[in-house]
Amino acid sequence: MTRFQKTKEAAAELFIKASGMASIFIVTLIFFFLLKEGIFLFQSESVWHFLSGQRWYPISEPPSFGILPLILGTLLVTAGAALISIPLGVAAAIYIAEVAPSNLKEILKSGVELLAAIPSVVLGFIGLITIVPWVKTIFHLPTGLTAISGSIILAFMAMPTIVSIAEDALHSVPRIYKEGAYALGATKWQTIYRVVLPAASSGIVAAVMLGIGRVVGETMAVMMITGNSASMARGILSPVRTLTATVAAEMGETVQGSEHYSALFAIGIVLFIITFAINMTADAFLHRKGR
Repeated sequence: MTRFQKTKEAAAELFIKASGMASIFIVTLIFFFLLKEGIFLFQSESVWHFLSGQRWYPISEPPSFGILPLILGTLLVTAGAALISIPLGVAAAIYIAEVAPSNLKEILKSGVELLAAIPSVVLGFIGLITIVPWVKTIFHLPTGLTAISGSIILAFMAMPTIVSIAEDALHSVPRIYKEGAYALGATKWQTIYRVVLPAASSGIVAAVMLGIGRVVGETMAVMMITGNSASMARGILSPVRTLTATVAAEMGETVQGSEHYSALFAIGIVLFIITFAINMTADAFLHRKGR
């Protein structure tokens, strides 16, 4: 290896290390910014009451800053979207990577990437026109603006991410793994289930993690079709409001420096912690699979 090549590799290694450190630094700055703006709420409100309170009335007298209905609404919509998008997304990725003919495979991959590029507000309009009336009619509800409507539209938003990344993970499994399974007499589906899926499990988990991360952080679509009811959810067929929708709907109307303003930033802290917990859980799963 020449001196120039060594210098180039050292520079590339330094750049990658600097990029990683910069990412950590930026995430830390974001957390401390949220903490700086949201910490003032807890001078007059306990953390426990903020997290477990069932009344979100920030402009009443006296105001109430309980976000338990918002947390439950977020978890309900996210869980419903995950139940729909994960099995369908992984199944679609398996079909594209292992089953579909090569000419059809390229068409399907392009279609999935096109779906990922659709703005969330457009999907929200589509859900408002199609899914909301369908939910109202099928379940005989007074309104179709419910948690299940949000779950369905968020599942469609998460699926392109899950399909695209999971398909790449399945495609990257070494060919010799499959050839070895075929040589031992395994069928195509046995090879997919017992060889390809375990080998690509880390990439599939990453795909699912990113898909759920998009669902948790989505704002416009859920604000349009979930009913925006900041009350305790009675089930997936009831209107709900998510944490992100609350911040988006109310931040423009608050007085900077007020308790309401700090409460919205405290909601941002809760969202940050939820996202961090999802990432840590996925990372722990990946390390356990590695061992």
